[in-house]
Amino acid sequence: MYGYTGKVLEVDLTGGSIRTEPLPKEILLSSIGGRGLNSLMFSIHRKCLAEPLTPEAPLFFGVGPLTGTGLPASSRFTVTARSPLTKIFGHSNAGGHWASELKFAGFDQVLVTGKSDKPVALFIDSGVAELVDASEVWGKGIRETTRILKKKLAAPDAQVLAIGQAGENGVKYSCVGANLTRICGRTGMGAVMGSKNLKAVVVRGRGSIRTAGPDEFHALCKKIEKQITSHEGFEKRKLLGTTALMSGLNELGILPTRHFQEGTADYIDRVSGEYLAQTYNVKDKSCFNCNVHCSRYYITKEVMGEGPEYETLCTFTSRLGCDDAAFALRMNNLVNDAGLDSISAGESIGWAIECAENNLISKDEADGLDLSWGNKETIETLLEKIIRREGFGKLLAEGVRAASKKIGRGSEKYAFHVKGLEMICGDPRGLKAYGLTYAIASRGADHLHAEPFFEITGDPKEAKERFGTEDAANRLAWRGKAKLVHWSERMALLTDCLTMCKNIGLCMDILTFPFAAELLSVGTGLEWDEATVRKALDTVLLAEREFNKKVGITEKDDTLPERFLKEPLKDGPTAGSIVELDKMLDEYRELE
Repeated sequence: MYGYTGKVLEVDLTGGSIRTEPLPKEILLSSIGGRGLNSLMFSIHRKCLAEPLTPEAPLFFGVGPLTGTGLPASSRFTVTARSPLTKIFGHSNAGGHWASELKFAGFDQVLVTGKSDKPVALFIDSGVAELVDASEVWGKGIRETTRILKKKLAAPDAQVLAIGQAGENGVKYSCVGANLTRICGRTGMGAVMGSKNLKAVVVRGRGSIRTAGPDEFHALCKKIEKQITSHEGFEKRKLLGTTALMSGLNELGILPTRHFQEGTADYIDRVSGEYLAQTYNVKDKSCFNCNVHCSRYYITKEVMGEGPEYETLCTFTSRLGCDDAAFALRMNNLVNDAGLDSISAGESIGWAIECAENNLISKDEADGLDLSWGNKETIETLLEKIIRREGFGKLLAEGVRAASKKIGRGSEKYAFHVKGLEMICGDPRGLKAYGLTYAIASRGADHLHAEPFFEITGDPKEAKERFGTEDAANRLAWRGKAKLVHWSERMALLTDCLTMCKNIGLCMDILTFPFAAELLSVGTGLEWDEATVRKALDTVLLAEREFNKKVGITEKDDTLPERFLKEPLKDGPTAGSIVELDKMLDEYRELE
């Protein structure tokens, strides 16, 4: 085949069996690849409804049809399973080099079922796979695990995907990490791996990926490279990555501060992406075959590391009331190595602090900790307790929905989640299309489900032409946002199916449906056009929604926490605004 390898590696950890199966052409045409391939294969698996942490629950790793080719920024992978945190459809993806290595090793997808009777690592070496004892790295973080397994397997050039202690201990929002710092952060995929005693998936490949029309495909890739470097946001993204959002959102009055009680941080100059670049960043780094190099290495007096992304930086600064960027960098190292979702952990801690502020959680219940804004010692201690599932941390490790239900006393009011997935660091009171996105996304509070950035950067005239009203380009207006989200969620899904980076394919306006069809046709040799691409995307979205219906999700679950629907921000450029969710939902459902 061209582009695709056409193969899935199926691993049964209970029996220890490993086999290679073909991927039918019909499935590929119905899903494109990546998240789409995982979603379809998961939804038709006979055990897809199994409880997430039971041996029979399926776990999928999928890459895109053009991963490993010359297509820029296309080396991402998706991990899919039923989420132990939300109990609904779960998936998460990351970049780096692991995805391209899996393609070079000969596979489009890996399916894992069962549970090993001891910790194991799956080693895939150029089409041949085996299970190896991983007892010596059980209990270790992702960094040490990576070092030891590469040495043990005599594979210094291999790419390692692993879980840390949080996944081993069953923290419901634990992560999967590849290349040390490329984190599949959301929906608890690390806990699923841990429940199977699967510590790592190590991949080494020596193959190559052929395209159907190599000269034409090369020309298309060069066109994309030029589009990237000539984009007006290229230099800033290269310098700051997603941390540029800190100062940008603060200017708009929607930087989550003290658990969304405020929208600006008066100490922004000490925690912004610009401050990090000037004070701590020493070099940049890229994922496989990407010319943006948006990741950054940093050095402080205490730690060295890579990152952080905006979500982690915001979480450990303004969201929790901290004004110390160096502390945020240290916490970035901690959660990455332990394999812990910084968003869910930060929301759980923010919930606890605001509950304590309102006398809903006592100091004794919190293991004697001082639950107050900006208390760095408390935050770090709680993170360590969550990772170990110890004391008050054991409650927080279940996620904010479960924790608030157990505490009761009205604490649910301060538990900010959608369908059990904790809110990201984006205040929908000043980003109405994002608010609609959080509400309708298949995995819960998920900005990446649509990433409708057009409401911030779009031109009013273009908004009128494409979405029927200039308000689609007005972040504070609700009209036109249903059409914007309806379009954006399909475009975002397209990037996930191609396993391209949304920062490139979506936010830099690289992809269109016709251009994607051209890339797929020239790359895979299969017959694609705009209609077949759109049909595949609709098929995938339907599969995800139908699964959620099977586990009890209804339209009433398409909502947001009360604060965003009823409590306007008091100050700044977004003062007085709330989310008119019902109006947007009515328009959105007319489009479905």
